Amino acid sequence: MITLNDYLFSGDTVLKILHQYSSDLKRSAIETDNPIDLAHCNFLIQIIELLEHNDFLTSQSQRIKEFYKYMTQKYPFLAFTFKGRIKSLIRAEEKFNGYILEYIYDYYQKNHSYPSEAEIKSNLTCFRDLIAYRIVISMPMCHLEDGISQEEQEKNYLYEIANVLPQYLEVRGFTAELSGSGHEKTADSLISSNRPYYRDYVAFPRPSGYQSLHITFYDNLARCFTELQLRTKDMDDLAEIGSANHFGYERQQEESRTRRDNIPLGECRYFDEAYERFTKLQELDLASVNVNMFKAFNNQLINDGCGLFRGRQILPFEHLSRFQNDLID
Repeated sequence: MITLNDYLFSGDTVLKILHQYSSDLKRSAIETDNPIDLAHCNFLIQIIELLEHNDFLTSQSQRIKEFYKYMTQKYPFLAFTFKGRIKSLIRAEEKFNGYILEYIYDYYQKNHSYPSEAEIKSNLTCFRDLIAYRIVISMPMCHLEDGISQEEQEKNYLYEIANVLPQYLEVRGFTAELSGSGHEKTADSLISSNRPYYRDYVAFPRPSGYQSLHITFYDNLARCFTELQLRTKDMDDLAEIGSANHFGYERQQEESRTRRDNIPLGECRYFDEAYERFTKLQELDLASVNVNMFKAFNNQLINDGCGLFRGRQILPFEHLSRFQNDLID
């Protein structure tokens, strides 16, 4: 069986690895009559197009940058970062196979049978965060009024910004997408017209403790989906270096082992293949990887200049709070 791991030791660029992997996977899918692997190839093509044709990213970033400029004028007392990235190849591959595992497992638990190929493929159309932007805000202590909680003040501003964002971007060629995730609960701080578009993990955190506001837009000019995430600094710390970070794989590994125990090997080929690809990436020793513009001494000390593991940055901006005085104008 063909896996991404087979291509990570030749010193090639990420783009060449993607071309070789998708080409070999497509040929194998045709030979073995595997429609899920063909869907997998189409997913890889989306990533290839992002890396090969970046003119539209320049246009998109410039239009989103206008919201950053708006925030610097509207909230000069806040400190915030504004970042954009293309999802890393390893994370994208993990997520694709993880969706297959999760969908087949949940379907089996509910129906005591396995989903059809068409049902699995239908579930794989939900990738809308290959491009994502993140706004992280912080209220400096010098700007807090006596008796006001920093956490609550930051949340108030976070929801205020979230309420402005959809209409601001729609004027600039973006269309907000219905969340469609079953995550229907939102805080009252979101105005009613915006609630169908947001996944509110701030008021309703994930089991890991992860908190963030997520909203997906379709960029009508670039003709692609992009996700925006809004967080406070404490929420971002938890997601990046705390218990909810992407690099703490122990809990994910335990969950995948449990699913493997409940679905015997050989009963569902698509589960078996996704499980093997997923676990190989989870167990990958990054220090042994040889990909151009990537170097790791271990799985924590990593210099990723190509978006193999940590995502390719496309829009880094930082606004420092104006400290000339302690008054909020």
